Amino acid sequence: MIVTTAGRTNEQMIQSAKRVAMEMDLPYIERNKKSISLLQAQYKADVLVIGKDRIEWFVLGTDEPVFFHPNSAAFRAKRLLAGEVEPFIQATGLNEGMSFLDCTLGLASDSIIASLATGPAGKVTGIEANKQLAYIVNTGLQTWEMQNEETERSMRRIEVVHGNHLDILQTLPEDYYDVVYFDPMFEKQIEESTGILSLRNVACHDALSEKAVEEAKRVARKRVVLKDHWQSDRFDHLGFTRLVRKSSKFHYGYWEKKH
Repeated sequence: MIVTTAGRTNEQMIQSAKRVAMEMDLPYIERNKKSISLLQAQYKADVLVIGKDRIEWFVLGTDEPVFFHPNSAAFRAKRLLAGEVEPFIQATGLNEGMSFLDCTLGLASDSIIASLATGPAGKVTGIEANKQLAYIVNTGLQTWEMQNEETERSMRRIEVVHGNHLDILQTLPEDYYDVVYFDPMFEKQIEESTGILSLRNVACHDALSEKAVEEAKRVARKRVVLKDHWQSDRFDHLGFTRLVRKSSKFHYGYWEKKH
């Protein structure tokens, strides 16, 4: 991977790109008006583009970038704040002051809603297996400006951790988070936005293991929650009570800890 600037650059952007390159231990390359495809071909590498408002990751051989954007979280947050029903909150049972561990962070859409629901007294941690994606999402969460200040503050509170979720779960004490959450890549694809489709190029496609779910059940104080395709057999196989959503292509399932 190499780091460069957007096509129309300035000194501030150049310095930002050099800082990102240093933080990620990657080479900085001057853009010199070259196209992304030309840079990919010349260096045979992914290209990380530092722009004015966001970081874009162009995976080698693709022309659609991966970048942080609140996506559906902005609309979901607006509805949640208006008092409308949010299926994710129904499944997780989250409320003020609770703690939440997202084992498959991705673009952090669900973690944003979790942070909004748990508030300033809550704790939201997101684990992302891909180092570059973790960096991009963490940067976006800390810098993206939202129209709604409460939603923006909820983004700033999220802690992003790079690593393998099983490895991290195994280091945590019993009953450490109120809710542990999995949203693995669906085994069956559904129609997705361009942003989510590009995410598939960099997301971790490892199957959700029984060991990870077992560890999650140990770490969770209240619930373990799984989001998956409506036709998935993982709910039954891994011991989750499915919440059927007739009009949705994905369902939630939960496991409740008995104390």
